[in-house]
Amino acid sequence: MNTIDPIADVEAIVARARAAQSAFERNGSQQAYDRAAQAAAWAIMEPARNRHLAELAVETTGLGNVPDKITKNHRKTLGLMRDIKEARTYGIIADDPATGITEVARPIGVIGAVVPSTNPGATPANNIINALKCGNAIVVSPSPKGVPTCETLLGYIHAEFDKLGIDKDLVQMIPGRGSKETTQRLLEITDLIVVTGSQNNVKRAYTSGTPALAVGAGNVAVIVDETADLAAAAEKIKASKTFDNATSCSSENAVVVVDAVYDGFAAEMARTGGALIRDEAKVTSKLWIKGHLNPRAIAQDADKMIAALGLTDEVPADTSYLAVETSGIGPDHPLSGEKLSRVLTVYRAKDFADAVRITREIELHQGAGHSVGLHTQTDDRPLMLALAIPTSRVIVNQAHTFATGGSFTNGMPFSLSMGCGSWGGNSIDTNLHWRHFMQTTKIVREIPANEPALDEIFGDYWNEAGQ
Repeated sequence: MNTIDPIADVEAIVARARAAQSAFERNGSQQAYDRAAQAAAWAIMEPARNRHLAELAVETTGLGNVPDKITKNHRKTLGLMRDIKEARTYGIIADDPATGITEVARPIGVIGAVVPSTNPGATPANNIINALKCGNAIVVSPSPKGVPTCETLLGYIHAEFDKLGIDKDLVQMIPGRGSKETTQRLLEITDLIVVTGSQNNVKRAYTSGTPALAVGAGNVAVIVDETADLAAAAEKIKASKTFDNATSCSSENAVVVVDAVYDGFAAEMARTGGALIRDEAKVTSKLWIKGHLNPRAIAQDADKMIAALGLTDEVPADTSYLAVETSGIGPDHPLSGEKLSRVLTVYRAKDFADAVRITREIELHQGAGHSVGLHTQTDDRPLMLALAIPTSRVIVNQAHTFATGGSFTNGMPFSLSMGCGSWGGNSIDTNLHWRHFMQTTKIVREIPANEPALDEIFGDYWNEAGQ
């Protein structure tokens, strides 16, 4: 579209999406919804296209690295397809004679999805697949730097649609680099908004008047207690921290190490490529410029980041990330927040109780509701942490980035958007997944009366408090 009114463009795109969705639903079947989802999934997973999307994403955003984006595009999409393979999203999905209620799956309509530059291929693909699986149309609003990747992805999806005769208007995007005004209009006129990324966009989504699924900020803190397998913990933290150059909201930003094993764990970090920096000023002086993260350090390969921080001659040549000692938490201590780089803040705790206190303070400063991690060989401490921290997830003895958003070795749904509950100002505390893209109509039939006597409800209360 080349009209002089970008708002009118958005309205026309949504109108076409609405017409396509209406026909998709009217002629729908489980097979039709499944085929559309499979077409979108294969569009990003086909190896040559996956590589091109990964290369384009790194080239145009300057964030992450190609091999890890290829892995992310493949595994996140494959995991999602596993999750939805047997999901029933068309027709009768539940029928309970005991309650007399029959549930009928219904699409939501047109989904508006705002996606970040950190995952310009995997995140829109995830949203598109979920939307199609449930009979919806979707319009994507990518970040400016993510536009080339998103355009290419949609081109691949439309090519797959052409093979099957699927209406391409089911999957569209706001053209060009977009703007706050065009994104705002999309938020206002779609039927459901899904927002990942900028917390400004999250706030706008929740105040748009349209039902919204938006997620909070990450700032993962991970405890290493005195019972942990230090070698395994160090390996997992390294793999997670360095994956795609720490672009993930689930990347560790702090590790809180119990004093009894501090030196041993520092040695294991060094063995796995984590260079310990004891003078935090050497990092903070260049990781932030005028209060903003240094773009030459954000989501860069280790050598480029280390050079941007002026530390090339101060760390081993094989350094893969920096582990920076600090004790401060809060607005005056930027290392206690999200860093979107291969920089891991290290705190020393007196004991496990102190580690929980430090982790809680970090989460309350930034990242409340998202997730925390724990490396331990005890059975009771995960529950202790779950009850003490304002968090939706406690990841135990796993590489955090790979575990939080779904893994083939845990039961979390595959997703790139993690709800943070009321702690993070979100409407959901689960991983965003296919069920959020569907609603139901309930058929309600009369059943035999199920009215209890008063003493069935209040008998134990009366025994204790009297009538």
